Amino acid sequence: MSTVLRPAWQGKPKPVAIALKALAIVLALGLVLFPFLIVFSTSVSDGDAITEAGGYLVWPKSFSLDAYTQIFEGGVVTRAIVVSTLVTLVGTAISLTATVLAAHALSRRGALFQRSLLTFVLVTFLFAPGLIPLYLVVKELGLLDNYWALILPTAFSVFNMIVVRGFMMGIPQELIDSAKIDGAGEWRVLWTISIPLSRAVIAVVGLFYAVSYWNAFFNALIYLSDSTKWPLQLVLRTYVLQGSTLVDTGGDSAAPPAQSIQMAVVMIAVVPILLAYPFVQRHLTKGVLTGAVKG
Repeated sequence: MSTVLRPAWQGKPKPVAIALKALAIVLALGLVLFPFLIVFSTSVSDGDAITEAGGYLVWPKSFSLDAYTQIFEGGVVTRAIVVSTLVTLVGTAISLTATVLAAHALSRRGALFQRSLLTFVLVTFLFAPGLIPLYLVVKELGLLDNYWALILPTAFSVFNMIVVRGFMMGIPQELIDSAKIDGAGEWRVLWTISIPLSRAVIAVVGLFYAVSYWNAFFNALIYLSDSTKWPLQLVLRTYVLQGSTLVDTGGDSAAPPAQSIQMAVVMIAVVPILLAYPFVQRHLTKGVLTGAVKG
């Protein structure tokens, strides 16, 4: 009997290779979880434990939520969370709508001005505007000290549009032609064919937009001078990096230490995004790789 030769990557992995892969995964997981554990442990520890440990703890010796209570009683973080949440929800909705519409239009071969518009969009991707021209545009539009300044300047990502377009170009043309023969227009094709078949890539791109809006602080730094309108990430930056005070302890000696409050703010900023990932995890690999390969 002749032996069928298969490529090395299709063969059964050796025990040594499996062990090395498992070790690499464990090391990578440890590098990710260890700093997160330090942040969490410090945020839920009292002042005596933090002082005894010299600033930060790997494992909490005592459990205390005083830092979180102190933060939310101050009102600054609570207001910033509301701002970040609204900006993320509204911004993601606007960005997804613009991205899907542009990707659908530019994925239809033979559409009017399709190649010219695609070239124009790609040029904006290669030659981004400078910070000063962008600031002047925002100023002339009257968006300074306005929440729209956190959304509109970054509402459309050419990279995300290219990913969605590549995915939609993989939709069989015969399916679209049969729908048009039955009388479906472009809007009907979009809502009944393109969007349902592109749920994976839309979910992934939506996550990218949401993470981008949630983590953004630079737009707020240059466009918002009113600190009451600051999103969570700018509040976090101001407190952790510059040492500004979020809450007034009133000279209370029993107030949580600065390290505990800092780490609590970091946890509040990180946890919502961590909770969002599991909902789109099953779409992540399929959406990104398919959209990139078929482009």
